[in-house]
Amino acid sequence: MSENLFNIIVALFAVLLTGCDNFEEINTNPDKPSESMAPWLATTLIKEITSTPTAETKGFTEPYQYGKYILFTERKEGSQYNNLGRASFSNHLTVLKNVEPMNEYAADLGKELANSYQALGHFIRAWQFFQLSMRVGDIPYSEAIQGNQGIIKPKYDSQKEVFKGILDELDQANDLFSKGADISGDFIYGGNVDKWCRLTNSFELYVLMNLYKKTSDNDLNVVNKFKEVAQRPLMRDYNDNFAITYNGAKGYCYPWSNTATDLNAFTQYTMLSTTYIDLLKGNRDRRLFYVAEPAESLLANGKIESDFDAYIGVEPSDEYSVTIDKKSNREYSDLNKRYIDLATAEPVGLFCHWDVEFILAEATVRGWIDDDAQTHYSNGIKSSMNFYVHFVPTEYTHGVTMDEVYINSYPSSVALGGTMENMIKQIIQQKYMAGFFHNRYLAWFEFVRTGYPEFVLNPSSNMNPTDNTKFPTRWQYPQNEIDYNTDNLNEAIQRQYNGLDNFNGIMWLLKD
Repeated sequence: MSENLFNIIVALFAVLLTGCDNFEEINTNPDKPSESMAPWLATTLIKEITSTPTAETKGFTEPYQYGKYILFTERKEGSQYNNLGRASFSNHLTVLKNVEPMNEYAADLGKELANSYQALGHFIRAWQFFQLSMRVGDIPYSEAIQGNQGIIKPKYDSQKEVFKGILDELDQANDLFSKGADISGDFIYGGNVDKWCRLTNSFELYVLMNLYKKTSDNDLNVVNKFKEVAQRPLMRDYNDNFAITYNGAKGYCYPWSNTATDLNAFTQYTMLSTTYIDLLKGNRDRRLFYVAEPAESLLANGKIESDFDAYIGVEPSDEYSVTIDKKSNREYSDLNKRYIDLATAEPVGLFCHWDVEFILAEATVRGWIDDDAQTHYSNGIKSSMNFYVHFVPTEYTHGVTMDEVYINSYPSSVALGGTMENMIKQIIQQKYMAGFFHNRYLAWFEFVRTGYPEFVLNPSSNMNPTDNTKFPTRWQYPQNEIDYNTDNLNEAIQRQYNGLDNFNGIMWLLKD
């Protein structure tokens, strides 16, 4: 993030802190506040869905513990051992209060800019409602964020209605972005509405893929809708990633780095998992050398850092005492030192070009679109590899390089084959490998959706409080909803889960 962004945010917070006392003065400022407030509010909205969720050091690793990429040894972590806890509505919905004010200010900036800011609002609403519904199921949607209209206890919409609303908002965003002009206040794409439009359509494909069990629902018309959206402008390469770029200044460093600028006391606790390491090793995938460190115990026994066999993961479902023993004996691979050493490291993607290619590959395998699955699958792999080549300095690759010949030839060595189910397994595994330290909870959502990659269940260590013989399928509803929106919440729980708000409830999205 740039110094420009920092100044914008500081100015925004100053306005927000005084906004309740001098609203009329601000609203009639002769300096034309609409020209500055729309970008300021856009910055706030974008920051809250991108930078804020990834800002905490230890917190940054939590989604990747759920996704079985890493282990964390400070103590026995619920996020590693499948305790999902309670969702937070405030983390997802409070920021949406800024959408309407942004649109109101933007209305004075001309039709094209107004279109773009309105489109941004639709995308951010769709993004946030999707993330929340994926966690719990039914949520307030049609009556959400309407406290200024006296609705302080919003009803819960069915997950189907929520997804219909999300798809409609993404359609509106696509239409408005295509009629818009480049905006200010955007530190992700520099205001480029074409890139926002491509993200919107690519994300809509992801939303639709999550409806793969609902293709017989004529009201949703999932397959035809997917075909339609797939013809729109989509993300083209990793430069279109929905990603946060870091600049090395205090407060704007890569979230896992530990430098004099921004200290991180937690880097000593990580270990890489067998789930992740074994996929890379089994496919002789050179991305291994770009993301991991060789095990010190194996180096001491004569292995060299450019040898695949110098790298070992640890099973994330092992009892904590077993994991600690391996830590003490240095029988594990840790994160590549670049994640700690480099204040800028790499942009953290929240939704990436390779995800789109893997979605298109899966859609082709499922028969939704008439295309070549292997081509999209290969494009996804190569996009991920080219990302690493671009952002990882050679001194952090352990003497192993991924040149153009390797990148272009590798996909054929892991070519799609076998049954439809096996090809989907291959696609999700490659999506998983590409998603390391990106996409936050996507790996967990994909596991719940498809069963891939195949995480190991250990009842002895599993912290699913409802049933330690099962992986949980959802978060519980927030305590605030229990306390202050009881009747609406209870109706939603009864409708979905026979009155039990537990971790093993099967939401509508996951039912055949």
